[in-house]
This record gives sequence, structure tokens and C-alpha cells, in this order.
Amino acid sequence: MNYGAMTNRTRYDQFCSLLIAARRGNKMTQVEVADRLGKPQSFVSKYESGERRLDVVEFTDVCAALGISPLDLIQLLLGNHDHET
Repeated sequence: MNYGAMTNRTRYDQFCSLLIAARRGNKMTQVEVADRLGKPQSFVSKYESGERRLDVVEFTDVCAALGISPLDLIQLLLGNHDHET
């Protein structure tokens, strides 16, 4: 695996971890999130594990289901959590 691929994988792992933390922080199960999305629980499991990637529309839907701001999550991912837009 080349360096760029490892960097992207690590960043996507961080992205998945942030989504998991947001779900757990809202005391929600994967089933509850899936129900809000109208999807099976396996959908949530697969994006949380990194087995399936989210597109931008799905990402915003997941954020809405979790009650979080997509922009806030992206800022956390980029390490800009103390920078307001």
C-alpha cells in the first residue's frame, strides 16, 4: 500500500470514529439511526466499520439522523474545531 492510500484510510477511519462517537454521544443504537434513515441496521454497521463509504448526500442524511451538523463533523475531522466559519 502506498503512503497516500494509508493516509486516506487513516482519515476515513477517523471519519468513521467521529460518526460512531456522535451516535454514542446521542445514546443511539445503530438500529435507531437506521430507522431514522429508513435503512437496515447493516447500512449503519457497514459505514461505521468502513466497509461501505458514504457519499455526500448520505453523509448529510446521517448527520441529520444523529442531530449533528455536517460542518462541525468536518471541522473536527480536519482539526479545525476551534475555528468558526
